[in-house]
This record gives sequence, structure tokens and C-alpha cells, in this order.
Amino acid sequence: MANHAIADQVFFQQAGLDRTAVEGLVKESLAAADDGELYLEYIQSESLSFDDGRLKAASFDVTQGFGLRAVAGEAVGYAHASVLDEAAIRRAGQTVGAVTRGYSGSLALAPQATNSRLYTDLNPIALVPFEHKVALLAEIDAYARGRDPRVRQVMASVAGEWRAVSILRGDGSSAGDVRPLVRLTVTVMVGDGARQETGSHSMGGRLTFERYLEPEQWQATVDEALRQALVNLDSVPAPAGEMPVVLGSGWPGILLHEAIGHGLEGDFNRKGTSAFAGLMGQRVASPGVTVVDDGTLPDRRGSITIDDEGTPSSRTVLIEDGILVGYLQDRQNARLMNMRPTGNGRRQSHAHAPMPRMTNTIMLSGAHDPAEIIASVKGRGLYAVNFGGGQVDITSGKFVFSAAEAYLIEDGKLGPAVKGATLIGNGPDALTRVRMIGTDSRLDPGVGTCGKDGQSVPVGVGQPTLLLDGLTVGGTA
Repeated sequence: MANHAIADQVFFQQAGLDRTAVEGLVKESLAAADDGELYLEYIQSESLSFDDGRLKAASFDVTQGFGLRAVAGEAVGYAHASVLDEAAIRRAGQTVGAVTRGYSGSLALAPQATNSRLYTDLNPIALVPFEHKVALLAEIDAYARGRDPRVRQVMASVAGEWRAVSILRGDGSSAGDVRPLVRLTVTVMVGDGARQETGSHSMGGRLTFERYLEPEQWQATVDEALRQALVNLDSVPAPAGEMPVVLGSGWPGILLHEAIGHGLEGDFNRKGTSAFAGLMGQRVASPGVTVVDDGTLPDRRGSITIDDEGTPSSRTVLIEDGILVGYLQDRQNARLMNMRPTGNGRRQSHAHAPMPRMTNTIMLSGAHDPAEIIASVKGRGLYAVNFGGGQVDITSGKFVFSAAEAYLIEDGKLGPAVKGATLIGNGPDALTRVRMIGTDSRLDPGVGTCGKDGQSVPVGVGQPTLLLDGLTVGGTA
């Protein structure tokens, strides 16, 4: 059964909504609007966490509801409720109608329909019994403790979600999607005398849990978390100062996402608050830098068959060979900027209005071997492999990121692991400091969550190994 049909079944059979009545309410509510939709949502979610050799927490939740939006120029009326019935939708229509009073818009054309299927419609929570998930976490705990006598604590968790959405517009058109999402996370603490360090690794995507029941999968997750912890156990204080920085492939793309990607979202550029506002067609990065946002990658955490306005997701080129060529757009900002929607209108839940958001944001590969990039660094540099938290100012592009795993580079050779390194810089400026681009672009293992204006959505990031000249490194040495 197609995702759209499954979503319709959830809302118009199981939840008992009368489709004809609901379509009439949507048409009436949006009669004078430029755009808008009724967004129906049903979510099952489950999480289990294991700590200190026992199941510490387990939860299962079902949420449902709707959000009704009316768009009139730059104004938006939005109402939502956690019930699915026609009376609540009618009241919401009266509320959002306030934004169109005295306004006469022309309802925008509906998004083009798609038959794409980027992920399974199976429910990952229902497919694997609860006791099998508990057994998996216990097995992970035992395996990690048996790997090294320095292991002092093991924390493991699995989380799953099954989300059905249906989007109805004032012209009678509709779209639907069914979105699974799973994640496995392992954190290991190791100790040597009084010193203790941790390492963490996760895997996930729009999949079912079966993949993570395979020993080669969960054991690889444990091994990577343990490796990071042991690396940190032998680390030395990080130096400070301006130096060349080599960023590893994959998850370090989170810097690209935060310091650059948000600045390419349509709302910030329409309002002129992004550091990239007004620079379309101009050089904003070094030659060879190409950045895309691709929501069409099968099974990836950030992928979406359709966005939360019903627009099919797409592969949007943002920067091509250093030239700014595109923004990420939802329907409202695209219309106001005279551009096309790119399938990036996303929302955390039915309680939130959509806005331009990233999906899987990736810098494409270049021509240099990663070993060649490290060997090219003269004097002292930093090789940052994994990142922890960070902060970014969208208007200025300034960022601060902490490195969860990093190494000194001395005259082209890797030195000891360092602890406490932070990268300080400016996103647009950092793009112009890219000197070498590796051949090894890859995505993160499926762990990203992006926050914006109080909303969180799953995303992916990726990049090849990169050499950036002259970033400021904050350290503790």
C-alpha cells in the first residue's frame, strides 16, 4: 500500500474523520488565503535505556493532532489541537480566519504529486518485541565490559518512531507520508586511576530495528564508542592559537550545517538577517566547494518523501564551485522571494507551523587524498575528527564548536590526541579558507537533530576531509 493510502487509512478510517466534511472545512477556512493546509499527524514512539547493567527507563507514547495554517502575504494564522475531530478543526478555522479578514488572496497551486518511496512504511516499534530490545541492550552492556578492563560504565539506548502525516489543501488536493525512524546509541566510560573519559557512538535512519539486531552492527557501534573513550583517556591538553585545521569526513559536517546551512535558509535571506543575504550568484567559498541539501537519499535520517507542506523533497544545490546558487525554501518564503519551493518546509509536529529547514546537507568530494591533506600541513595544525556541541550566530555567521576527538598535526604527521579543543570562526569566512578537499565525502551515521526557533527535526550532515587555513583554535594548554 502506498504511503499516502496508509496515512489516509490512519486518519479517515481508524481515527474516524469524515473526509468530505474535513475537506469542506479546509476549503472554507482557506477561501481568502494565499496558501495554507491542514496537517494531520499520528505518532507512536518508544525508547529504552540501559545503564549500570540494568534497564533504567522505558517509555511508549502515542500522540496525534492537527495544525491548520492560513497564509496571507507575510502573515500567518495557525491553530492546532491534540484531538482529531471535525469540531476542533472548525474552531481552528475560525481562529486562522482572523489573518484573512479583509484580505482577498489567490490560493497558490498545490505541490506536484510524487510516487517516490525513500523508506519503508513498516512500524519499527511493532516489528521487534520489547523483550528482544531489552536483550539487545543487555548484550551490548556485557560485550562492552568484556572488551577492556578499563570500562567502568556502559550506557545504551534504542529509540523508535512511526509517524503518519496527511496534508489537505483548500483546492481539495492532498498528500501523505509514513515515516519510520530508529536510533541506537552507546556511551562508554573508561578509567585509569583517577582519570575518566567517555566515548559515544550512534547509528540510525528511516529503517526498522532488524539491522541493529545483527551483531556486526551493534558490535561496531560499541567498538567505536570504546575507541573514542580510550583515545580521550590518552589525550593531552589542546594548544591554542591560529593554525591550519583539517576536518575529518562525515560527522564534522555538523559545522557546515550550523555555520553555513542555516544561513542559506529562505526565511533568513528574505528578511536580510543572514550573512549570505543578497549574495546570490556571487563567490562565497573557495573554488571546488560544492554544497547540496538532498532530502531524497534512501533510508537516511534527514530524508523526507514530501515535506510538511506536501512538496516532494529534492536535491538542491546551494553552493556550486564556490558560487552561491540556491536557498532552501518552504512555500511562503519561496513565493515572497519569487523562487520555487525546494521541499524544505518542515515542522517538529502538528503543534508547529512549517519553516525552511535542512534535510541532508553535504559538501561534495574534491580531488585530494585525505592522507595527502594531512601531510600538507606544515608546522603545527589540528585534525578534528568528531564534534560535540556548538553555537552559531546566524546574522554574523560566527561559530564556536567543541571537538570531541582531535589530534595534533606536526609537520604533516599526526601527533597525540588532544582534549578541550574548540574551533572559533565565521561561517562565510571559513568557506573562503578551504584549501584542499578530500575524495572521501560521506554522511554521518544517522544521528543529527537540528534545532531552530524552538523546533527540532531529524537531519543528516556530511562532507569530505577538508583543510582550512588559519582557523582560531581555543585550547587548554
